[in-house]
Amino acid sequence: MRHGKKINHLGRTSAHRHALLSNLASSLILNKRITTTVAKAKALRKYVEPLITKAKTDSTHSRRTVFAYLQNKESVKSLFGEVAGRTADRPGGYTRIIKLSGVRVGDAADMCLMELVDFNDIYKKDGTAKKAKTRRSGKGKKEETAATTEAVATEAKEEKPKKTAAKKTKKEE
Repeated sequence: MRHGKKINHLGRTSAHRHALLSNLASSLILNKRITTTVAKAKALRKYVEPLITKAKTDSTHSRRTVFAYLQNKESVKSLFGEVAGRTADRPGGYTRIIKLSGVRVGDAADMCLMELVDFNDIYKKDGTAKKAKTRRSGKGKKEETAATTEAVATEAKEEKPKKTAAKKTKKEE
């Protein structure tokens, strides 16, 4: 039974596990996307998301705390620079795990792609809005119908004075 056992030990000692998660987190921050096993990705999510939250407040204390976890100056600089800038308005959920269809050749472990959410342009709402403006969007049709509607309205306005003028001439006769 696994009563109260929340940590997946990943078959490693404590020091080995901390080194593994530190290296995976540094790679994720520097490359914005890594391929790993599903078990490691789920353990990495719990490790890296609090670091990204801490990076939102750029202070010496938070930089030193994050550096204690990552042990990599370049990844700390990238985390407090571009990553914190893009995730500033997001309340959480900075990572995404996409399961891949294949398995690893050596041990048939389930593989996945782990990425930072704000750095993928495919899934962004702005990206979908740009995709919607294709040839078949119907925007041109709406403009054409609006133009024809306006033309018909102006013709109708022009015809009404002509009819009233014609009526006046009949009354005058």
